[in-house]
Amino acid sequence: MSQRQLALLLIAPGLALVAALFLYPLSFSLISAFTGPQGGVSLDSFRKAWELYSRDMLFTVVIVLASCLFTGLAAIIIAGTLTLGENRWIVGTLKALYRWPLFIPFIVAAQCMRTFLAKNGLMNNSFVAMGLMEPLQAVSFLDWRGIIATFVWKQTPFVALLLAGALAAIDRATLEAGRNLGASRLRVLVELALPQVMPQLLVALVLSFVTMLSVLSVPMMVAGSQPTMLTVDMAFRINAYGDYATANALGVITYLLSAGAAIIYLKRGMAGKEVAP
Repeated sequence: MSQRQLALLLIAPGLALVAALFLYPLSFSLISAFTGPQGGVSLDSFRKAWELYSRDMLFTVVIVLASCLFTGLAAIIIAGTLTLGENRWIVGTLKALYRWPLFIPFIVAAQCMRTFLAKNGLMNNSFVAMGLMEPLQAVSFLDWRGIIATFVWKQTPFVALLLAGALAAIDRATLEAGRNLGASRLRVLVELALPQVMPQLLVALVLSFVTMLSVLSVPMMVAGSQPTMLTVDMAFRINAYGDYATANALGVITYLLSAGAAIIYLKRGMAGKEVAP
């Protein structure tokens, strides 16, 4: 048996799993989305999805983009502190704590946020106990704000981990030269360090965008009211009506949103290669 045949034999189980668990369901979903009630190619499912859930589509895009923005800012602050921080106690404490949400599933994170952000939750009760607000002033954050807070809390460690690794790998001489010339740590981070690790930050944010786009438990548990995210709509169409065609049409729209994020990343990567000497 040649090495080529041996290699094909070794990767065959993996390819079979990908084909059975991903390619076949994906093909079925695409065909179902573009098939009309009477059979044949039709866009009726997309028309119905747009009429019923156009508001949720916009809500999903806004929520995910806002979460990516706040996640990126929080990750930059954490990674910058870990890389350029001079207070050993702060750096050590932050290094020990910031990775914890990585090991918490989204469904557990959603339940934690329900306990924390509810009107009678831990956050409001703590403010009342400290005398910072009256009980009647308590407001529930279990809506779009809760979804963004959960996504940011859950995805920030992932982005910060990749960003901190990239910052640690860049040439320290450049950063130290900036400090020696009198630049503040914030200016060194923004003007010298971040431009060098922007591709890694963009990769982490694109991966986070796709991850947050696919989460069902957080919008369902943290904010059960309308508008909601497309994953909830897909689950509702299947569980309440058995309407797989509309659910698959929403799934195709989600694929296109994910593909849009990937195309933006690829275009930026190609532009960077063209500019580089």
